[in-house]
Amino acid sequence: MCTTPPSGFKRTTGKLPEKMGKKLGWSECRSFASGLIVGCLLVSMTYFTMFRNDMELFSDFLKSSAWPSSAAAPANQSVALLVPRLSEKTDRMAVKGKRQALCDLSAYRTDVCDIHGDVRIVGNDSSTVLVVSSAGDNQSFEIKPYPRKADRVVVRKVPTVHVRSLTPAGDAPPSCGVTHAVPGVVFATAGYCGNIFHDISDLLLPLFQTTRRFRGRVQLLAVKNQRWWLYKYRHILAKLSDFPVINYDDDDRVHCFRHAIVGLRADSDLTIDASKSAEGVTMVDFVAFLRGAYSLQHARPSGGRGRRPRLLFISRGGSRRFVNLDEVVPVAEEVGFEVVSAEPNFMDVAAFAETVNSCDVMVGVHGAGLTNMVFLPTGAVLIQVVPLAKLDWIAANYYAKPAMGMQLKYLQYDILEEESTLIDHYPRDHAVFKDPAAIHKQGWQAMGKIYLVQQNVRLRKDRFRGVLEQAMELLEKDRQ
Repeated sequence: MCTTPPSGFKRTTGKLPEKMGKKLGWSECRSFASGLIVGCLLVSMTYFTMFRNDMELFSDFLKSSAWPSSAAAPANQSVALLVPRLSEKTDRMAVKGKRQALCDLSAYRTDVCDIHGDVRIVGNDSSTVLVVSSAGDNQSFEIKPYPRKADRVVVRKVPTVHVRSLTPAGDAPPSCGVTHAVPGVVFATAGYCGNIFHDISDLLLPLFQTTRRFRGRVQLLAVKNQRWWLYKYRHILAKLSDFPVINYDDDDRVHCFRHAIVGLRADSDLTIDASKSAEGVTMVDFVAFLRGAYSLQHARPSGGRGRRPRLLFISRGGSRRFVNLDEVVPVAEEVGFEVVSAEPNFMDVAAFAETVNSCDVMVGVHGAGLTNMVFLPTGAVLIQVVPLAKLDWIAANYYAKPAMGMQLKYLQYDILEEESTLIDHYPRDHAVFKDPAAIHKQGWQAMGKIYLVQQNVRLRKDRFRGVLEQAMELLEKDRQ
């Protein structure tokens, strides 16, 4: 134990552990005590450093107006008021180190900025979306609001929308010309507009996916506004939004929103990935939405209920048309169908949608016209006639899989060489027949000129009868 203490030292009742105190002189004991004091000071400083921010927050909180200074906080509310305030400030500090980006650029098809806060949209060719931020962070993005960003050819035709944040130290935000009580969605009527496949897959379906949750309480703003396109699909746009579409290019007012989305959400062509939808929306929901937009009467096939099943041949005025339809129609009638042949009207979507919806089976050669399957009743049959060209992947991913996603019955008819009018233009030993892959390697234009422009279809009546019979069996099975 410690011996010979200095004069005036009073021994306490506490004792050092025996192993530590054994044979220690006073100088050694004093060194130990000094080390213990220094250690305690280091621990205290470390604790203070670690929790200094929280102490400052707590001090700020006490100075704040969480409750009036003249009134004491009710005992049963003190914790409820204190914890949220501390939590909010702590969260803001954490966000400073890792600020959430205004825009998500990670998707393959599209870039989307889903912004909450003070959002000011300036059109009239400036194409700028300003986000007034108090956080002091400076963000800037260039967005092509058309969901086909991997297509380098088409994105050049799409205007750029500049999305950037305004910080307190920067320029003053422009004054609001119009303040909207609903969210805004900025998109571009550009790209491949005019082709019904792209009209549906690139714009109308993504618009549905993006705005569905708002149930019409949303303001659409069109970049590169093509008025004919807005008129053509006016029934669908009116179903998506309760308000007229704003012409983003020509409107020089500053539109202010508390929530704005720049760009459209999109999955694969003519497909919705329900797992990515907060509401679990599917293609079945989309086609039901279209039926509502055009007031279509048939949700399910109606053939067999006092009338013969109705079959539609999609006519084409240019390439890939049926050149012997007059011979095939009687065969379809023998199988038991009422046959209709019609060609889509470019501007009158409503009339053709009604024709398609009145049918139980739709037949067409591979091409954009098959996109009209979105108007078929759920459970109807789609027959895709695939011409020569080695189009297996395109036929499957653009029409076969989407058709099944819409809960349509799908049948595919791959023509033989003798059913292609290309035999009238090329010898049978030509690469067009023997090596389609070699033609594909020459590029899309060379392939398209031969297989998509020059080629028409001459169906073999006896062979095609088989697929018509399969379609009838599918309808009859569904009615049982």
